[in-house]
Amino acid sequence: MTAPTDALTDKVVAAMRRYRVGAYVVGVGLLVLVLVAMPLKYFADQPLLVAIVGPIHGFLYMGYLALTADLGVKARWPVGKLLLVALAGTIPFVSFVAERKVTAPLRAAG
Repeated sequence: MTAPTDALTDKVVAAMRRYRVGAYVVGVGLLVLVLVAMPLKYFADQPLLVAIVGPIHGFLYMGYLALTADLGVKARWPVGKLLLVALAGTIPFVSFVAERKVTAPLRAAG
């Protein structure tokens, strides 16, 4: 039988893996929205891609919030850190930076 600390570590590692995937997916979706869809809408009068990518990003962001909360609770983050990491999915490129920053100590420990 495994020790409780091993089980907690396994849960944190599993949550970290899910969070990393979610952070990348949301980051790429936001970049497509901001760097492709929005310029097409405002500079080429082609709003269709924003109408498609915008809601998809919103849906994915809700999943990112759930994954962030899951990791934050399991890794016992302070509330402030949890909120900052959750907001990282709203600023282009920041979800990638946040993912590397918050998972580095967990990757180093395990």
